[in-house]
Order: sequence, then C-alpha cells, then structure tokens
Amino acid sequence: MTPISAQTLLEALNWRYAVKKFDAAKTIPADTWTALEQALILTPSSIGLQPWKFVVVTNPAVKAELKLASYHQPQTADCSHFVVFAVHRDLGAAHVDKHVARMIEVREVGPETLVKFRDRAVESLDRARTKGDLDTWQAHQIYIALGNFMTAAAMLGVDTCPMEGIEEAKFDAILGLEETPYRTVVACAAGYRLTEDKYATAKKVRFTPDVVIKRI
Repeated sequence: MTPISAQTLLEALNWRYAVKKFDAAKTIPADTWTALEQALILTPSSIGLQPWKFVVVTNPAVKAELKLASYHQPQTADCSHFVVFAVHRDLGAAHVDKHVARMIEVREVGPETLVKFRDRAVESLDRARTKGDLDTWQAHQIYIALGNFMTAAAMLGVDTCPMEGIEEAKFDAILGLEETPYRTVVACAAGYRLTEDKYATAKKVRFTPDVVIKRI
C-alpha cells in the first residue's frame, strides 16, 4: 500500500461537512459505492465481533417514508444512498459462534484453536449484559463504523450527513427490522452537495490543538 500524503488527508477532512442540501439528481457511481460498502465491512470492532447490520436505502419511496420518520429532514430523501446503522437487540453466544465459524473459514484453522477465544468473548458479553452496559457497548461500536464511513466518503469526494434526529422505532418498522435481531441506532445520508448549500463554504469552527490535545 502507498500511503496518501498528510496534505491529502487534511484537505479531505477540511472539505467534509455535514451536508444540509443534497443534489437529488446526482447518484454515487457503482464502483465508488462498492468501495464505501467495503469501508463499512472493514470497520474495526471490539473482539472483532462486528455487532451490526448496515441497511442501504436507495428506493425513493422508502427514503420518502424515512424522511417522515426523520422529522422531515430533506437529506433523507434527497441523498443518493441512505445508510441506517443497526445493532443487535440481544447480542450473545449465537453471534459469537457465527463469528468463530467465519474465522475458521477465512483463516483455515481448526475449531479447537478458538475454544478459549469463544468462551472469553461470550463471557465478556454476558458480563456487559449483567452490568447493563451491553447496549452502550454496541452503540460505541456502531459509531466507529459511522466515523469510518464518513472519513472514507470524504477521501472519495462523497458528501455525507450523520443523522441522529430520527425515530428509531419507526425506522425499524419501515425497514422490516422489527422481527429481526437488529434495531436502528443512527443513520447517514451520502451523495453530493448542492452548490446552494450555504454551509458548504462556512468556515469550520474547531477548538485549537492546545484546548483539545494534551501531549505527555
């Protein structure tokens, strides 16, 4: 792999902003979108468990329904691709076993080599469940995926807008998640900005390094 330059990275991050107005006539090219889906898949997660489902919506009728469940925010309907980030309702041993099976398949190792890993992973989830922290832990994981997606999009010149202002239960109903192991947490619109969006040229407001970074 050839690393990109520091300048290229910072240019992409400075170019990125939370788009308020998408150009509904522009669609993300198929090859670009395939790369962004791979960015989601390649997102790191604790213990490698990948406790998520990414629902990609491009159907205009479905996006229109989701707009109503997003307090009428126009990004939901006007973007090219709308991604809903969902986590497990009750993450447990079944998912760990699924992950272990995939490890055996990909790494071509014997099941006996992963017994301790499997038991520790299940124990970790059970401990989080007992403490009441399991849902919080999953939310932390899904936000790693959201950040990874937005950064990857910026590197490819694709605009995004993360969206927490949504009605999760209504999203679950619209997307057919109610009878599945998954539930909505957050969403992200992706596409291309309208030139009329005044926020595209607004200066970023960020604290200076001395305020947010401590070097030891």
